[in-house]
Amino acid sequence: MRRLWIVLLALVVAVVGASVWQRDWLFAAAYAAGGLALVWWTAPWRGGRTTTHQEVLAMPESERSVVIYWRPGCGFCQRLKGHLGAAGEQATWVNIWQDEEAAAYVREVNGGNETVPTVVIDGVPHTNPRPAKVLERLQAL
Repeated sequence: MRRLWIVLLALVVAVVGASVWQRDWLFAAAYAAGGLALVWWTAPWRGGRTTTHQEVLAMPESERSVVIYWRPGCGFCQRLKGHLGAAGEQATWVNIWQDEEAAAYVREVNGGNETVPTVVIDGVPHTNPRPAKVLERLQAL
């Protein structure tokens, strides 16, 4: 799944190339815009560099009351981020597609699955918790 963006990019290039070959400029532009947006949505670097799992472990416990493990292309992660709004900036965000140790931690606490969002609240991991629960904790900070 981490390389899904490469497959999508290849498909976008093929579809846009076929549209250009057929001189169907409008469809080529539409496919390029939509396809590249989808590629960006699933790219591991989306969201910029995030905190690593090692950096989280090095933080004092008082600074890691809410740690959110997420990955690009995850609708549940996007829903959580949208629900948290500005309060979400108080959480520590870790992209598991940028950090193999973070992905291993998520698998460890989720029975071998890379289920995200995995939110660690006061040291206790929660798999895909209700956004209201996370928001409540962030507002208490």
